[in-house]
Amino acid sequence: MPGDTPAFMPDRTSDVPIFEQICASFRGRIRSGALETGARLPATRALAGDLGVARATVVTAYEQLVAEGYLASRRGSGYTVCAMGEVELSPGASAAPAPKLSERGDLLLEAGQPDMRLFPHRAWAKCVARLCRTRPEDMLTGCGRFGHPELRQAIASHVRDWRGISARPEQVLVTSGATEALDICLHALASAEGRVGVEDPGFPPIRRFAEAQGRRTRDLALDAQGAEVPRLGDETDVVVLTPSHQYPLGGAMSAGRRQEFVRWAAQSQGWIIEDDYDSEFRYAGRPIPALAGVDGQGRTVYIGSFSKIFSNSLRMGYIVAPEGLIDRLAQAMRMKGARASAMPQAALAEFMQRGEFYRHLRRVRRTYAERHRTLIDRLRRDFADVGHVEDHHAGMQVVLHLRPDLCDQAITAAARAGGVGVESLSTYSRRSGAYNGVVLGACLNDLEEQAEALTRLRRAISSTG
Repeated sequence: MPGDTPAFMPDRTSDVPIFEQICASFRGRIRSGALETGARLPATRALAGDLGVARATVVTAYEQLVAEGYLASRRGSGYTVCAMGEVELSPGASAAPAPKLSERGDLLLEAGQPDMRLFPHRAWAKCVARLCRTRPEDMLTGCGRFGHPELRQAIASHVRDWRGISARPEQVLVTSGATEALDICLHALASAEGRVGVEDPGFPPIRRFAEAQGRRTRDLALDAQGAEVPRLGDETDVVVLTPSHQYPLGGAMSAGRRQEFVRWAAQSQGWIIEDDYDSEFRYAGRPIPALAGVDGQGRTVYIGSFSKIFSNSLRMGYIVAPEGLIDRLAQAMRMKGARASAMPQAALAEFMQRGEFYRHLRRVRRTYAERHRTLIDRLRRDFADVGHVEDHHAGMQVVLHLRPDLCDQAITAAARAGGVGVESLSTYSRRSGAYNGVVLGACLNDLEEQAEALTRLRRAISSTG
Protein backbone atom coordinates (compact mmCIF):
# COMPACT_ATOMS: atom_id res chain seq x y z
CA MET A 1 0.00 0.00 0.00
CA PRO A 2 2.70 2.62 0.81
CA GLY A 3 3.65 3.07 -2.82
CA ASP A 4 0.16 2.81 -4.28
CA THR A 5 -1.21 5.53 -6.51
CA PRO A 6 -4.05 7.41 -4.77
CA ALA A 7 -7.56 6.40 -5.74
CA PHE A 8 -8.52 10.00 -6.57
CA MET A 9 -7.07 13.29 -7.70
CA PRO A 10 -8.04 16.55 -6.00
CA ASP A 11 -10.59 18.78 -7.66
CA ARG A 12 -8.92 22.17 -7.67
CA THR A 13 -12.08 23.88 -8.86
CA SER A 14 -14.05 22.70 -5.82
CA ASP A 15 -14.82 24.88 -2.82
CA VAL A 16 -13.94 21.89 -0.59
CA PRO A 17 -10.34 22.30 0.70
CA ILE A 18 -7.90 19.75 -0.72
CA PHE A 19 -7.02 18.41 2.73
CA GLU A 20 -10.72 17.62 3.27
CA GLN A 21 -10.96 15.99 -0.15
CA ILE A 22 -8.11 13.71 0.90
CA CYS A 23 -9.87 12.96 4.20
CA ALA A 24 -13.16 12.21 2.44
CA SER A 25 -11.47 9.82 0.01
CA PHE A 26 -9.75 7.82 2.73
CA ARG A 27 -12.83 7.84 4.97
CA GLY A 28 -14.89 6.35 2.18
CA ARG A 29 -12.31 3.66 1.37
CA ILE A 30 -11.87 2.71 5.02
CA ARG A 31 -15.58 2.62 5.83
CA SER A 32 -16.36 0.61 2.69
CA GLY A 33 -13.73 -1.98 3.54
CA ALA A 34 -11.57 -1.15 0.51
CA LEU A 35 -8.74 -0.36 2.96
CA GLU A 36 -8.41 -3.10 5.56
CA THR A 37 -7.42 -2.83 9.21
CA GLY A 38 -3.66 -2.47 9.53
CA ALA A 39 -3.14 -1.30 5.94
CA ARG A 40 -0.41 1.32 5.65
CA LEU A 41 -1.10 4.59 3.92
CA PRO A 42 1.33 6.16 1.47
CA ALA A 43 4.10 8.21 3.04
CA THR A 44 3.10 11.85 3.32
CA ARG A 45 5.89 13.05 1.03
CA ALA A 46 5.10 10.42 -1.61
CA LEU A 47 1.36 11.13 -1.60
CA ALA A 48 1.98 14.88 -1.76
CA GLY A 49 4.15 14.32 -4.83
CA ASP A 50 1.51 12.12 -6.47
CA LEU A 51 -1.25 14.66 -5.86
CA GLY A 52 0.85 17.74 -6.61
CA VAL A 53 0.11 19.36 -3.23
CA ALA A 54 2.20 20.54 -0.30
CA ARG A 55 3.31 17.84 2.12
CA ALA A 56 1.75 19.92 4.94
CA THR A 57 -1.65 19.44 3.29
CA VAL A 58 -1.28 15.66 3.43
CA VAL A 59 0.01 15.78 7.02
CA THR A 60 -3.03 17.86 8.02
CA ALA A 61 -5.38 15.34 6.38
CA TYR A 62 -3.70 12.34 8.01
CA GLU A 63 -3.71 13.98 11.45
CA GLN A 64 -7.40 14.79 11.02
CA LEU A 65 -8.09 11.11 10.27
CA VAL A 66 -6.03 10.12 13.33
CA ALA A 67 -8.13 12.50 15.44
CA GLU A 68 -11.33 10.92 14.07
CA GLY A 69 -10.12 7.40 14.85
CA TYR A 70 -9.68 6.19 11.26
CA LEU A 71 -5.88 6.04 11.40
CA ALA A 72 -3.16 5.29 13.93
CA SER A 73 0.24 6.97 13.87
CA ARG A 74 3.42 5.45 15.25
CA ARG A 75 6.95 6.83 14.97
CA GLY A 76 8.82 4.99 12.26
CA SER A 77 5.74 3.09 11.09
CA GLY A 78 3.79 5.80 9.31
CA TYR A 79 0.01 5.80 9.32
CA THR A 80 -2.09 2.62 9.45
CA VAL A 81 -5.83 1.94 9.29
CA CYS A 82 -7.54 1.36 12.65
CA ALA A 83 -10.08 -1.40 13.28
CA MET A 84 -13.53 -0.07 12.43
CA GLY A 85 -15.80 -3.00 13.30
CA GLU A 86 -18.46 -3.63 10.66
CA VAL A 87 -18.17 -1.61 7.50
CA GLU A 88 -20.72 1.16 7.44
CA LEU A 89 -21.17 1.69 3.70
CA SER A 90 -21.53 -0.59 0.73
CA PRO A 91 -18.38 -1.03 -1.40
CA GLY A 92 -17.82 1.91 -3.68
CA ALA A 93 -19.85 4.36 -1.61
CA SER A 94 -18.22 7.62 -0.61
CA ALA A 95 -18.36 9.28 2.78
CA ALA A 96 -19.80 12.76 2.73
CA PRO A 97 -17.13 15.39 3.40
CA ALA A 98 -17.18 17.17 6.73
CA PRO A 99 -18.95 20.53 6.50
CA LYS A 100 -16.86 23.51 5.60
CA LEU A 101 -16.52 26.20 8.24
CA SER A 102 -18.70 28.58 6.24
CA GLU A 103 -21.49 25.99 6.18
CA ARG A 104 -21.35 25.75 9.95
CA GLY A 105 -21.71 29.51 10.32
CA ASP A 106 -18.12 30.03 11.53
CA LEU A 107 -15.96 32.89 10.36
CA LEU A 108 -12.44 32.33 9.08
CA LEU A 109 -9.56 33.27 11.42
CA GLU A 110 -11.91 33.78 14.38
CA ALA A 111 -9.74 34.36 17.45
CA GLY A 112 -9.79 32.02 20.43
CA GLN A 113 -11.62 29.22 18.64
CA PRO A 114 -10.29 25.64 18.49
CA ASP A 115 -10.79 23.50 15.40
CA MET A 116 -13.43 21.02 16.56
CA ARG A 117 -12.78 18.92 13.45
CA LEU A 118 -9.74 17.67 15.38
CA PHE A 119 -11.84 16.45 18.31
CA PRO A 120 -11.20 12.74 19.07
CA HIS A 121 -14.83 11.71 18.55
CA ARG A 122 -14.27 7.96 18.42
CA ALA A 123 -11.93 7.77 21.42
CA TRP A 124 -14.35 9.90 23.42
CA ALA A 125 -17.34 7.80 22.34
CA LYS A 126 -15.55 4.60 23.33
CA CYS A 127 -14.78 6.06 26.76
CA VAL A 128 -18.41 7.11 27.31
CA ALA A 129 -19.70 3.72 26.08
CA ARG A 130 -17.33 1.87 28.41
CA LEU A 131 -18.56 3.89 31.37
CA CYS A 132 -22.20 3.32 30.43
CA ARG A 133 -21.54 -0.43 30.43
CA THR A 134 -19.45 -0.68 33.58
CA ARG A 135 -20.42 2.27 35.79
CA PRO A 136 -23.65 3.77 34.47
CA GLU A 137 -24.44 5.36 37.83
CA ASP A 138 -21.35 7.59 37.49
CA MET A 139 -22.90 9.30 34.47
CA LEU A 140 -25.67 10.82 36.61
CA THR A 141 -24.55 10.50 40.22
CA GLY A 142 -21.32 10.17 42.11
CA CYS A 143 -20.36 13.82 41.64
CA GLY A 144 -20.13 15.75 44.85
CA ARG A 145 -21.08 19.39 44.85
CA PHE A 146 -17.52 20.32 43.95
CA GLY A 147 -16.93 17.76 41.20
CA HIS A 148 -16.39 14.07 40.57
CA PRO A 149 -13.57 12.82 42.84
CA GLU A 150 -11.72 11.13 39.98
CA LEU A 151 -11.92 14.24 37.82
CA ARG A 152 -10.63 16.41 40.64
CA GLN A 153 -7.72 14.00 41.02
CA ALA A 154 -7.05 14.04 37.26
CA ILE A 155 -7.10 17.86 37.17
CA ALA A 156 -4.75 18.05 40.15
CA SER A 157 -2.33 15.76 38.31
CA HIS A 158 -2.71 17.81 35.12
CA VAL A 159 -1.90 21.17 36.71
CA ARG A 160 1.03 19.60 38.57
CA ASP A 161 2.57 18.07 35.44
CA TRP A 162 1.74 20.85 32.95
CA ARG A 163 1.57 24.03 35.02
CA GLY A 164 3.84 23.38 38.01
CA ILE A 165 1.05 23.75 40.59
CA SER A 166 1.19 21.43 43.57
CA ALA A 167 -2.41 20.88 44.66
CA ARG A 168 -4.45 18.21 46.38
CA PRO A 169 -7.69 17.05 44.72
CA GLU A 170 -9.60 18.78 47.53
CA GLN A 171 -8.28 22.12 46.23
CA VAL A 172 -9.94 21.57 42.83
CA LEU A 173 -13.50 22.83 42.31
CA VAL A 174 -15.13 21.78 39.04
CA THR A 175 -17.30 24.44 37.39
CA SER A 176 -19.43 24.72 34.25
CA GLY A 177 -16.75 26.82 32.59
CA ALA A 178 -14.22 29.60 33.12
CA THR A 179 -16.97 32.25 33.30
CA GLU A 180 -18.65 30.51 36.24
CA ALA A 181 -15.24 30.06 37.86
CA LEU A 182 -14.60 33.81 37.58
CA ASP A 183 -18.07 34.55 38.97
CA ILE A 184 -17.37 32.38 42.02
CA CYS A 185 -13.93 33.92 42.61
CA LEU A 186 -15.15 37.51 42.36
CA HIS A 187 -18.10 36.74 44.63
CA ALA A 188 -15.76 35.26 47.24
CA LEU A 189 -12.82 37.66 47.02
CA ALA A 190 -13.88 41.13 45.81
CA SER A 191 -15.12 43.55 48.45
CA ALA A 192 -18.00 45.94 47.87
CA GLU A 193 -15.77 48.97 48.41
CA GLY A 194 -12.72 47.64 46.58
CA ARG A 195 -11.75 47.58 42.93
CA VAL A 196 -10.96 44.78 40.50
CA GLY A 197 -7.82 45.29 38.44
CA VAL A 198 -8.11 44.16 34.81
CA GLU A 199 -5.51 44.22 32.04
CA ASP A 200 -5.70 46.94 29.38
CA PRO A 201 -5.81 45.81 26.66
CA GLY A 202 -7.56 42.74 27.95
CA PHE A 203 -10.37 40.31 27.36
CA PRO A 204 -13.49 42.57 27.38
CA PRO A 205 -15.89 40.03 28.97
CA ILE A 206 -13.77 40.03 32.15
CA ARG A 207 -14.34 43.75 32.65
CA ARG A 208 -18.00 43.55 31.68
CA PHE A 209 -18.56 40.62 33.99
CA ALA A 210 -16.99 42.37 36.97
CA GLU A 211 -18.96 45.56 36.33
CA ALA A 212 -22.20 43.58 35.93
CA GLN A 213 -21.63 42.34 39.48
CA GLY A 214 -21.44 45.94 40.65
CA ARG A 215 -17.64 45.91 41.06
CA ARG A 216 -15.55 48.94 40.28
CA THR A 217 -12.68 48.17 37.91
CA ARG A 218 -9.19 49.57 37.52
CA ASP A 219 -7.18 49.42 34.30
CA LEU A 220 -3.78 47.74 34.50
CA ALA A 221 -1.79 49.08 31.55
CA LEU A 222 0.69 46.74 29.87
CA ASP A 223 4.39 47.29 29.26
CA ALA A 224 7.16 44.97 28.08
CA GLN A 225 7.11 43.10 31.42
CA GLY A 226 3.35 42.58 31.60
CA ALA A 227 0.50 44.29 33.47
CA GLU A 228 1.39 47.13 35.82
CA VAL A 229 1.17 46.39 39.54
CA PRO A 230 -1.43 48.41 41.50
CA ARG A 231 -0.15 50.90 44.03
CA LEU A 232 -0.61 50.01 47.66
CA GLY A 233 -3.64 51.78 49.08
CA ASP A 234 -5.41 52.44 45.76
CA GLU A 235 -8.40 50.26 46.83
CA THR A 236 -7.60 47.45 44.40
CA ASP A 237 -8.14 44.18 46.25
CA VAL A 238 -8.38 41.69 43.36
CA VAL A 239 -6.54 41.52 40.03
CA VAL A 240 -7.39 39.25 37.08
CA LEU A 241 -4.30 38.36 35.04
CA THR A 242 -3.33 36.25 32.02
CA PRO A 243 0.39 35.94 32.86
CA SER A 244 1.36 32.87 30.81
CA HIS A 245 -0.05 34.20 27.55
CA GLN A 246 -1.57 37.66 27.61
CA TYR A 247 -4.79 38.16 25.71
CA PRO A 248 -4.91 39.71 23.16
CA LEU A 249 -1.31 40.91 22.71
CA GLY A 250 0.40 37.61 23.47
CA GLY A 251 3.64 37.33 25.38
CA ALA A 252 4.31 36.17 28.91
CA MET A 253 4.68 38.18 32.08
CA SER A 254 8.31 38.43 33.19
CA ALA A 255 9.50 36.56 36.27
CA GLY A 256 10.28 39.86 37.99
CA ARG A 257 6.79 41.25 37.39
CA ARG A 258 5.24 38.03 38.70
CA GLN A 259 7.16 38.41 41.93
CA GLU A 260 6.03 42.06 42.17
CA PHE A 261 2.41 40.90 42.01
CA VAL A 262 3.02 38.24 44.64
CA ARG A 263 4.55 40.90 46.94
CA TRP A 264 1.66 43.28 46.22
CA ALA A 265 -0.89 40.62 47.16
CA ALA A 266 0.92 39.80 50.40
CA GLN A 267 1.39 43.45 51.41
CA SER A 268 -2.11 44.63 50.47
CA GLN A 269 -3.88 41.42 51.52
CA GLY A 270 -5.16 41.33 47.94
CA TRP A 271 -5.89 38.39 45.67
CA ILE A 272 -4.71 37.34 42.22
CA ILE A 273 -7.05 35.47 39.87
CA GLU A 274 -4.95 33.75 37.21
CA ASP A 275 -6.90 33.05 34.02
CA ASP A 276 -4.84 30.40 32.22
CA TYR A 277 -7.07 29.90 29.22
CA ASP A 278 -4.66 28.50 26.57
CA SER A 279 -1.29 28.08 28.28
CA GLU A 280 -0.87 24.52 26.98
CA PHE A 281 -0.30 25.96 23.51
CA ARG A 282 3.33 27.00 23.80
CA TYR A 283 5.24 26.05 20.68
CA ALA A 284 8.87 26.72 21.60
CA GLY A 285 10.88 25.99 24.73
CA ARG A 286 9.54 24.63 27.97
CA PRO A 287 6.09 25.59 29.30
CA ILE A 288 6.14 28.62 31.57
CA PRO A 289 5.08 27.69 35.13
CA ALA A 290 1.80 29.17 36.24
CA LEU A 291 1.90 32.17 38.57
CA ALA A 292 -0.01 30.08 41.11
CA GLY A 293 2.87 27.61 41.05
CA VAL A 294 5.43 30.21 42.19
CA ASP A 295 3.21 32.07 44.67
CA GLY A 296 4.48 30.92 48.04
CA GLN A 297 2.04 33.27 49.80
CA GLY A 298 -1.08 31.31 48.77
CA ARG A 299 -2.86 34.36 47.36
CA THR A 300 -3.29 33.25 43.74
CA VAL A 301 -6.43 31.44 42.58
CA TYR A 302 -5.97 29.51 39.35
CA ILE A 303 -8.77 29.23 36.77
CA GLY A 304 -8.57 26.68 33.96
CA SER A 305 -10.89 25.49 31.24
CA PHE A 306 -11.20 22.60 28.78
CA SER A 307 -12.86 24.76 26.11
CA LYS A 308 -9.64 25.60 24.24
CA ILE A 309 -7.66 22.40 24.62
CA PHE A 310 -10.47 19.85 24.34
CA SER A 311 -13.99 20.97 23.45
CA ASN A 312 -15.67 24.36 23.28
CA SER A 313 -19.06 22.67 23.81
CA LEU A 314 -18.19 20.62 26.89
CA ARG A 315 -18.69 23.67 29.15
CA MET A 316 -16.37 22.57 31.91
CA GLY A 317 -13.78 24.53 33.85
CA TYR A 318 -12.17 24.44 37.26
CA ILE A 319 -10.71 26.44 40.09
CA VAL A 320 -7.53 25.48 41.93
CA ALA A 321 -7.84 27.15 45.33
CA PRO A 322 -4.98 27.90 47.73
CA GLU A 323 -5.32 25.85 50.91
CA GLY A 324 -6.52 28.85 52.90
CA LEU A 325 -9.30 29.66 50.42
CA ILE A 326 -10.91 26.25 49.91
CA ASP A 327 -13.75 26.82 52.38
CA ARG A 328 -14.35 30.40 51.25
CA LEU A 329 -14.61 29.48 47.57
CA ALA A 330 -16.65 26.38 48.33
CA GLN A 331 -19.11 28.52 50.29
CA ALA A 332 -19.40 30.96 47.36
CA MET A 333 -20.03 28.01 45.07
CA ARG A 334 -22.82 26.76 47.33
CA MET A 335 -24.39 30.20 47.67
CA LYS A 336 -24.50 30.70 43.91
CA GLY A 337 -25.88 27.22 43.35
CA ALA A 338 -23.02 26.53 40.94
CA ARG A 339 -22.56 22.97 39.82
CA ALA A 340 -21.13 21.51 36.62
CA SER A 341 -23.12 18.90 34.72
CA ALA A 342 -22.49 15.43 36.13
CA MET A 343 -22.83 13.65 32.79
CA PRO A 344 -19.37 14.29 31.27
CA GLN A 345 -17.30 14.41 34.46
CA ALA A 346 -16.63 10.70 34.99
CA ALA A 347 -16.01 10.26 31.26
CA LEU A 348 -13.51 13.12 31.18
CA ALA A 349 -11.76 11.73 34.25
CA GLU A 350 -11.33 8.34 32.60
CA PHE A 351 -10.34 9.98 29.32
CA MET A 352 -7.53 11.77 31.15
CA GLN A 353 -6.49 8.78 33.25
CA ARG A 354 -6.21 6.53 30.19
CA GLY A 355 -3.93 9.02 28.46
CA GLU A 356 -6.36 9.79 25.62
CA PHE A 357 -6.60 13.45 26.64
CA TYR A 358 -2.82 13.86 26.41
CA ARG A 359 -2.61 12.07 23.08
CA HIS A 360 -5.21 14.53 21.79
CA LEU A 361 -3.37 17.49 23.34
CA ARG A 362 -0.06 16.50 21.76
CA ARG A 363 -1.77 16.04 18.41
CA VAL A 364 -3.48 19.44 18.35
CA ARG A 365 -0.34 21.14 19.66
CA ARG A 366 1.54 19.88 16.60
CA THR A 367 -1.25 20.97 14.26
CA TYR A 368 -1.71 24.37 15.90
CA ALA A 369 2.05 24.99 15.99
CA GLU A 370 2.20 24.55 12.22
CA ARG A 371 -0.82 26.80 11.66
CA HIS A 372 0.54 29.46 14.04
CA ARG A 373 3.98 29.45 12.40
CA THR A 374 2.54 29.53 8.88
CA LEU A 375 0.19 32.41 9.72
CA ILE A 376 3.04 34.51 11.05
CA ASP A 377 5.24 33.69 8.04
CA ARG A 378 2.46 34.65 5.63
CA LEU A 379 1.69 37.89 7.47
CA ARG A 380 5.36 38.89 7.51
CA ARG A 381 5.73 38.07 3.82
CA ASP A 382 2.47 39.42 2.41
CA PHE A 383 1.40 42.14 4.87
CA ALA A 384 4.71 43.83 5.72
CA ASP A 385 3.55 46.97 3.92
CA VAL A 386 0.54 47.40 6.23
CA GLY A 387 1.91 46.40 9.62
CA HIS A 388 4.12 44.12 11.69
CA VAL A 389 3.74 40.95 13.73
CA GLU A 390 5.46 39.79 16.90
CA ASP A 391 5.99 36.03 17.31
CA HIS A 392 5.51 34.92 20.92
CA HIS A 393 5.62 31.21 19.94
CA ALA A 394 2.46 30.58 21.91
CA GLY A 395 -1.29 30.87 22.03
CA MET A 396 -4.25 30.75 19.69
CA GLN A 397 -4.16 34.27 18.27
CA VAL A 398 -1.78 36.57 16.41
CA VAL A 399 -1.90 40.37 16.26
CA LEU A 400 -1.12 42.29 13.09
CA HIS A 401 -0.18 45.77 14.35
CA LEU A 402 -1.28 48.22 11.66
CA ARG A 403 0.47 51.34 10.49
CA PRO A 404 -1.13 54.55 11.88
CA ASP A 405 -2.97 55.65 8.74
CA LEU A 406 -5.08 52.47 8.67
CA CYS A 407 -8.20 52.03 10.83
CA ASP A 408 -8.52 48.63 12.46
CA GLN A 409 -12.27 48.92 13.03
CA ALA A 410 -12.97 49.77 9.40
CA ILE A 411 -10.80 46.85 8.28
CA THR A 412 -12.42 44.32 10.61
CA ALA A 413 -15.90 45.43 9.54
CA ALA A 414 -14.98 44.90 5.90
CA ALA A 415 -13.29 41.59 6.69
CA ARG A 416 -16.30 40.26 8.61
CA ALA A 417 -18.54 41.18 5.72
CA GLY A 418 -16.29 38.93 3.66
CA GLY A 419 -16.48 36.01 6.08
CA VAL A 420 -13.25 36.66 8.00
CA GLY A 421 -13.82 36.93 11.76
CA VAL A 422 -10.84 39.07 12.78
CA GLU A 423 -11.25 41.57 15.59
CA SER A 424 -10.10 45.15 16.19
CA LEU A 425 -7.26 45.46 18.68
CA SER A 426 -8.44 48.96 19.64
CA THR A 427 -11.70 47.56 21.05
CA TYR A 428 -9.74 45.65 23.70
CA SER A 429 -8.55 48.89 25.31
CA ARG A 430 -10.32 51.79 26.98
CA ARG A 431 -7.45 54.13 26.05
CA SER A 432 -8.41 55.92 22.86
CA GLY A 433 -5.77 55.62 20.16
CA ALA A 434 -3.47 53.42 22.22
CA TYR A 435 -3.71 50.40 19.94
CA ASN A 436 -4.40 49.84 16.26
CA GLY A 437 -4.31 46.30 14.92
CA VAL A 438 -6.11 43.18 13.84
CA VAL A 439 -6.46 40.10 16.08
CA LEU A 440 -6.45 36.88 14.03
CA GLY A 441 -7.20 33.37 15.18
CA ALA A 442 -4.32 31.02 14.41
CA CYS A 443 -5.88 27.64 15.14
CA LEU A 444 -9.39 27.38 13.73
CA ASN A 445 -8.45 26.93 10.08
CA ASP A 446 -6.27 24.53 8.13
CA LEU A 447 -3.53 25.96 5.93
CA GLU A 448 -5.61 26.23 2.77
CA GLU A 449 -8.50 27.92 4.59
CA GLN A 450 -5.94 30.21 6.20
CA ALA A 451 -4.56 31.22 2.81
CA GLU A 452 -8.06 31.98 1.52
CA ALA A 453 -8.82 34.02 4.65
CA LEU A 454 -5.68 36.12 4.21
CA THR A 455 -6.61 36.78 0.59
CA ARG A 456 -9.97 38.08 1.78
CA LEU A 457 -8.30 40.13 4.55
CA ARG A 458 -5.99 41.72 2.02
CA ARG A 459 -9.02 42.61 -0.08
CA ALA A 460 -10.68 44.17 2.98
CA ILE A 461 -7.60 46.27 3.74
CA SER A 462 -7.44 47.49 0.15
CA SER A 463 -11.11 48.44 0.22
CA THR A 464 -10.61 50.70 3.25
CA GLY A 465 -7.21 52.17 2.37
